Amino acid sequence: MALHGGIDLGGTKIQAIVRDSDGGQVLGEARNPTPAEGGSRAVITALVQTLRQAAEQASIAVDSLQGVGVGSPGEVDAAAGTVGKAGNLPGFDEPVPVAATLSEQLGVVVTLGNDVDVATWAEFELGAGRDARSLLGVFWGTGVGGGLVLDGASWHGRGGAGEIGHMVVRRGGARCPCGRRGCMEAYAGRRAMESKARREVEKGAETVLFEIMRERGRDTLGSGVWARALERRDGLSKRLIDRAVKALGAGIASAINLLDLEVVVIGGGLGTRFGQPMAERIAEAMRPHLFNDERPPEVRVAALGDLGGAIGASLLCVPSEPSTNV
Repeated sequence: MALHGGIDLGGTKIQAIVRDSDGGQVLGEARNPTPAEGGSRAVITALVQTLRQAAEQASIAVDSLQGVGVGSPGEVDAAAGTVGKAGNLPGFDEPVPVAATLSEQLGVVVTLGNDVDVATWAEFELGAGRDARSLLGVFWGTGVGGGLVLDGASWHGRGGAGEIGHMVVRRGGARCPCGRRGCMEAYAGRRAMESKARREVEKGAETVLFEIMRERGRDTLGSGVWARALERRDGLSKRLIDRAVKALGAGIASAINLLDLEVVVIGGGLGTRFGQPMAERIAEAMRPHLFNDERPPEVRVAALGDLGGAIGASLLCVPSEPSTNV
């Protein structure tokens, strides 16, 4: 078997898998929280630990893997093997030599890629977009990330393509975590939605969001908290989700107007939690903004679920992805 490891590094969790790339089977997996303290050294230690746990579940030694891929947020320099400007990761403001450090500790070759790019490619190769030649991946979670496949090739531009969360949906609008105004993420990103909810509560709004958060032993409003609040018909939650859907519809439709893609895949914590009914709501919110409204793209939920990012990272080790850049 051709065994490869994949690690999805996120701001709140680290997901690792061991995968048989010949048969496509995930043989072992593990998940741990991303350290909030301790800097880059603590994060890299957690990456090593999580992959070792996945390998243990697969009953193999880590150094028997043919390679390990890591999908990371921030500014990823695959050639240099570094990750920097990752605001959700402690100690990653400046470039950190993730690939070299991991390779030394694991005893295998490590390859880096952008987290959303690799998750999008996994959906194209193995998931919801495997019957398409072009697609847009929209990963709706803490922020809103995007990935592009154009005519069967992953598109990275000059290294910064796919930042759909920073499509401007309202000039001079809400302040985005990036510091700019009017970005889609300012309305639809989970972090921005939580900030808005807290401000509304300070103004006297009533909501069960924070009650559910405490009941579940959480310190942030995760996707499960939002889902349960909607199930309880919480008014503030409904208003903020409606606001997010409108922003997603406008931003995604604008991308489609530019690129005329076949398929939109909705993933991320919120996207997969809400599933196909929410994908259909987003498709409906896109419709008023589509120039070619007689032939809209199909809007589908990511098929690979929580493991999509780690599976995509494992594909970095397999020399099959064509790369398209300017």
